[in-house]
Amino acid sequence: MIAPVAAPGSSPASGSRLVNLAAERESIVGRLARLKPATDAYASEFVDAVLDFAHAVGTSDVHLQPTRNGLEVKFRSQGVMQLLGEFPRGANTSVINRFKVLAGLLTYQTDLPQEGRVEAPKHGREIRVSTFPTLYGERAVLRFFGHDKEFTTLDQLGNPDSFTRQVREALAETSGAVLITGPAGSGKSTTLYACLRHLVSTDDNARSIVSLEDPIEVPVDGVTQSQVNVQAGFDLKTGLRSLMRQDPQVIIVGEIRDRDTAEFAIQASLTGQLLLGTFHADTTATAVTRLIEMGIEPFLLRSGLIAMISQRLLRLLCGCARESSDPADIAGMPVEKVRVPVGCPTCNQTGFVQRAIISEYLDLRGGPVGPLILRKADARELYQAAREAGMRTLLDQATELVREGHTSPSELTRVLGSATRT
Repeated sequence: MIAPVAAPGSSPASGSRLVNLAAERESIVGRLARLKPATDAYASEFVDAVLDFAHAVGTSDVHLQPTRNGLEVKFRSQGVMQLLGEFPRGANTSVINRFKVLAGLLTYQTDLPQEGRVEAPKHGREIRVSTFPTLYGERAVLRFFGHDKEFTTLDQLGNPDSFTRQVREALAETSGAVLITGPAGSGKSTTLYACLRHLVSTDDNARSIVSLEDPIEVPVDGVTQSQVNVQAGFDLKTGLRSLMRQDPQVIIVGEIRDRDTAEFAIQASLTGQLLLGTFHADTTATAVTRLIEMGIEPFLLRSGLIAMISQRLLRLLCGCARESSDPADIAGMPVEKVRVPVGCPTCNQTGFVQRAIISEYLDLRGGPVGPLILRKADARELYQAAREAGMRTLLDQATELVREGHTSPSELTRVLGSATRT
């Protein structure tokens, strides 16, 4: 059985109480509407209000999109984007430029993407600011770090004991690679940092643990953490090459994005280092085939990879949910009846109150998957072999949550999509 508990990324920040989203939204919209766009203080006051709102509701992302007539603001709540409203950009000052100043970005450079960081000591937060040129001006996306301070250990993530035991066994290895996969917002970084803390606590600083991240999301005592700085010439490729001269025993790569980084990761895992990293892929099997498609030789993957982990966050139904036997609600799932969201004041009319994690673990140290990798089998064949060998897939666990009435078929489709369900 899957425990229906709050998981990384749950709203609010603490996961223990539900913010009155409607009230907070009404408050921030009123606060922004009272600002005077013609004043010099408009941008600063606008930014302060947005940061206060983001902290209050525990959002992970805020999008500021320039439009023909103003600035559209959206935020992510429980993994779902919601519209806050459209507001004036400012007559004398620019909201986007204010964020760029705080992040140390070049305000005069508007035709190229930029990335920076903002420290928000008032809220005990760090924010990544990413800008991108668009038709009506620069768009900015804010990513907020530090919401999930209670999800610091592997036991707190909400995975089954059997899964957590597999992860601990993988982390006990002295060489090889463990990659955590999933789309943006699936809790990969939270799981990665929980793995880091486990290594620090179990090794008692006996191993040299170093990381190269873009950016550093959470400081971890006992880990030597570094952050790339592309403008200074310290990119991921340069950093990883230099890092090998630091006598590392455990290497953390914040995100594997290209062939060079992937090749380095696998090579490092073959030369006596334990390597952990995150990687964007739909499933564990898809992650393996993506690495092959990037040009990594199958025999290197077969020898270097310990495991692939894939995870998602599913919203859990509020107590206001109703039972249904309507085929449209069941959506072709192997169940006779389901619970579907309704909406009430308790759940902010969303029908959901928190999220639970589902994770699959593909062991690559043995079994039937290894030979399939060597002959470059496709993801579907790898996935089927892993299931027959006993892997509980994301779909298996999500279906169980639907069957037990913890979530709905529509939520399963929203998170996993139709491709993952086939």
